[in-house]
Amino acid sequence: MTMPFNSSTFTITDGRRFKLADHPTELREHIDKDDLKKLLAEDREKIIDLQEKLYAEGRRSLLLIFQAMDAAGKDSAIDHVLSGVNPQGCAVTSFKQPGREELAHDFLWRHAKATPARGMIGVHNRSHYEEVVVVKVHPEYLIGQRLPDIASPKDADEAFWERRYAAIRAWEEHLVHSGTTIMKFFLHMGKAEQKKRFLERIDEPRKNWKFSIGDVQERAHFDGYMKAYEEAIRATAALHAPWFVVPADEQWESRAIVGRLVRERLERMSLEWPVLTAEEKADLAKAERLLKAE
Repeated sequence: MTMPFNSSTFTITDGRRFKLADHPTELREHIDKDDLKKLLAEDREKIIDLQEKLYAEGRRSLLLIFQAMDAAGKDSAIDHVLSGVNPQGCAVTSFKQPGREELAHDFLWRHAKATPARGMIGVHNRSHYEEVVVVKVHPEYLIGQRLPDIASPKDADEAFWERRYAAIRAWEEHLVHSGTTIMKFFLHMGKAEQKKRFLERIDEPRKNWKFSIGDVQERAHFDGYMKAYEEAIRATAALHAPWFVVPADEQWESRAIVGRLVRERLERMSLEWPVLTAEEKADLAKAERLLKAE
């Protein structure tokens, strides 16, 4: 089914002129929910086939990074887009607040440990970008990292954050050169929609477990988070490690968009089934003869 929007609309490969305000939180043209579901179902089937080929080839990997404000639908997007993918070839890591061991290492350490092996699709539900978004909004968190040049939150100046962006750019470039394709998704949800979803979590008993008073308290910093995301995307968008700013006020829109983007990226990888050596082909023929002779 033809996608009723251009995927390039959401793609940021050069952040120098990037402004988050230029990107809406919902598609400008309404698309029927049933049509979006059909689009996603078609793309999901393609992703399942392409993931099998990625796993069989065993030379490259795909890393999907999801960032968003609370209640923007990261979990459901991951679930709907990758449902049916062989779990042997896919691993999802959800990053929570760092613990003692993680704080004793550099900020990329725990994320490097979770990068996908060759042949795998790795998903990071939140990522190293928390360190230049959440921590930028709350620089007091840096004290727990015991950095040699940070004695107080005021020490985190512009040069400090640029060093972190530079570290991220260098690390992502290293991953790409090592065979990992990177896709970074920001699910762009408006403040009014977040309020609506928080109220749903309170009103619907089956969603009460998702509710956290801390999430609501963080709404006071909503504008600060938007500024931090804009700065992070501007500093780290690259042709080899693009950002995708996906409207997320309507969840079926964001799911369908992410599904199409992942499918298209896997297709552009030109994955190939392994080519058997002459010896392997001979073994295959021998095995066939033995089986038919039984």
